[in-house]
Amino acid sequence: MGRWRRGGAAAAVGIVLALAAPTMAHADQVRDLEYWLNDYGFTQAWQTTKGAGVKVAVIDTGVDGSVADLAGAVVGGTDVSGVGAANGERPLGDGDSASHGTWVASLLAGRGTGADDGVLGAAPEASIITASVALGKAAGSISSDDQIASAVQWAVDNGAKVINMSLTRNTLDWPTSWDDAFQYAFDHDVVVVAAAGNRGSGTTEVGAPATIPGVLTVAGVNREGKASFDASSQGITIGVSAPSEQLVGANPGGGYVQWEGTSGATPLVSGAVALVRAAHPELKAADVIERIIKTARPVPGSVPSPIYGFGLLDAGAAVTAKVSHVTANPMGDLGEWIRIHRRADVPATAAPGAGPVATPTPKALAPERELNVATLLWPQWSALTTFWLPFSLIAGFVALAALGGVGAWRHFRRTASRE
Repeated sequence: MGRWRRGGAAAAVGIVLALAAPTMAHADQVRDLEYWLNDYGFTQAWQTTKGAGVKVAVIDTGVDGSVADLAGAVVGGTDVSGVGAANGERPLGDGDSASHGTWVASLLAGRGTGADDGVLGAAPEASIITASVALGKAAGSISSDDQIASAVQWAVDNGAKVINMSLTRNTLDWPTSWDDAFQYAFDHDVVVVAAAGNRGSGTTEVGAPATIPGVLTVAGVNREGKASFDASSQGITIGVSAPSEQLVGANPGGGYVQWEGTSGATPLVSGAVALVRAAHPELKAADVIERIIKTARPVPGSVPSPIYGFGLLDAGAAVTAKVSHVTANPMGDLGEWIRIHRRADVPATAAPGAGPVATPTPKALAPERELNVATLLWPQWSALTTFWLPFSLIAGFVALAALGGVGAWRHFRRTASRE
């Protein structure tokens, strides 16, 4: 989600890309504008790796792989909207909104156009695969939610180890189709990185996919490392913060822009994730995320916080520091969330091989047995055992007690008269 300086937003059914008008820049100025490369540890991390061998999926409005800054970076793609190019490289959308995906990709894995010119991405040797989605006025024949679910699964099936999602649904919740898609990514050891959203574009709180447990959510800060009020939403799911103001990006067809938004902060974090995965290929996704958040530079206050998460990204430390192993994703467990929150929607299942589980049909209670007086009067065995025998025993006991009482009374009476 980027913001042009003129303002304005492009809304979609279900998904939103918040955009703002860019300021034009020239190739020989761009490298000087990329303050984050030094300030956020990327140049330090590059002494170890530049991300070679790691494939990052950019789910966005399409990435123009023909621009000079992305030469050789885009190695595959698809369209999930039904209206884009088969290779996912045709920008979709109205005007500048169509440039969004290319801006994001250039910040993530730009190669530059020379030693000191053009956009150099956070992981300049990582590979990009693009899944183009049609949002807002470019909406295709497939719903936004279904496009995202399809794009996530496609990215996993095509070897992505990182998925960048610079978009938001603008709601805390998400469709059940995303349960399966994102769990599929987590089950295949993929790190999903998502933008927190932009307050200036109406996203007052973090929305899905940034609310999905297990997703690494990115908040935005200005050049001084302070929370960007206009360009960053807040929420308890934020993992880390990165620059979201005074960013640069390569335009489809050529040229450069300066722009703002957590859409730009997100590929910087995705690039850092790619660097960690390249430097430590043995690490699982949970340990990669742990490195990102545990090496972040804390901001005064509570950690994690709904504004900065665990702090400001430090790509160099994420690659080189010693970080303890973890056994679970520090950003949460989607599977457990589904078990708890979707259980009312999921029918009970039996153990494997046990067949379907059926709910027993309640049985009517038998009516009470009616008492038939006639059975008590006839000499039937049941009558003897259930009535006459007990009656006789009780009656005999009562009679003996009565006789004993009468006898005792007479005895005491005779004794008294003699006296």
